[in-house]
Amino acid sequence: MRLEPISNAGPARKLLPPVLAILASFVVAAVLALVAGGDPFAVFGLIFKGAFGSKFALLETLNRATPLIFTGLAVAVAFRAKLWNIGAEAQFYAGAVVTAALGAGAIGLSSVFLLPILAITSALAGAFILLIPALLKTRFKVDEVVTTLLFNFIFLLFVSYLLEGPLKDPMGMGWPKSVRLIPEARLPRIVEGLRLHWGFALALICAVALYVIDRKTTLGFEMRAVGQNVEAARFAGIPVTKVILKTALLSGGLAALGGFSEVAGLKGSLTLDLSAGFGYTGIVVAMLALLNPLGVVAAAFFVAAIFVGADSMSRAIGVPTYLADIMLASALLMMVLAILFTKFRIRRD
Repeated sequence: MRLEPISNAGPARKLLPPVLAILASFVVAAVLALVAGGDPFAVFGLIFKGAFGSKFALLETLNRATPLIFTGLAVAVAFRAKLWNIGAEAQFYAGAVVTAALGAGAIGLSSVFLLPILAITSALAGAFILLIPALLKTRFKVDEVVTTLLFNFIFLLFVSYLLEGPLKDPMGMGWPKSVRLIPEARLPRIVEGLRLHWGFALALICAVALYVIDRKTTLGFEMRAVGQNVEAARFAGIPVTKVILKTALLSGGLAALGGFSEVAGLKGSLTLDLSAGFGYTGIVVAMLALLNPLGVVAAAFFVAAIFVGADSMSRAIGVPTYLADIMLASALLMMVLAILFTKFRIRRD
């Protein structure tokens, strides 16, 4: 038995991976629901109802999808150029730290000016965080998987220090959190009285902009070329080092906008548990989307629906919410396997 490369995969073979991955995740979840003593159909019905059963549920799902769109885009653009960014969590928190530091009254401007300043400075902070591993990769051949992953732990410890020191709210009754943002630094709600904010719209704009960059610009072509074959791209005259550094800046900035969105749009202050693993889940989102920026929006919506629906389901029938984590893990594993069979076929010698 051997694997034979497929030169021209048809549309059906290209669309097969996400469909198979999602179906496989539901099969695994059904088996586990039975083991936990629940009815799989009831479990999936409650997940669907919890995610889409009301206006509140739907908006909560969109709200949960917002940071996943940002981190999914960050991972997708980096992976497209074979820059293995496993540090979106650190970049996410970098954006959150800048937002909390500048948005608590350090800059006294109206929302029209303050919000763009916070978004831009947050993106720059995240870009800088990823630029360091990118420089180590291009100058010294240091594996960026290791450096970006370690940056997650380093930056979380740095955030913990800030929340116990310079950024700690003196009126927080000892809790490690930052001073709340001033009203001018808060993203307004899309629907009054509910939590969905304009960070969601910003995420959609970023997805469309990244798609245009990927498909319609020289940088997008260069990123794809570097991702396909570095040596061939270099031989064709593409400045590989510059492309990797530009990709790092773009990827880190996108992840940091997720932190800006969560602090300015939802939480109002910085806490150590701000991210529910958004940086790592962004990898799942990007892979389910096959690194397509517009597909990231759909994948983030699917992942958010699983998490929001699983919370509601668990309260209703007592099946653990860990079922959602297992569904996503199995979806990612099956996606990797399915992608393999879009590029290779099994031949018997």
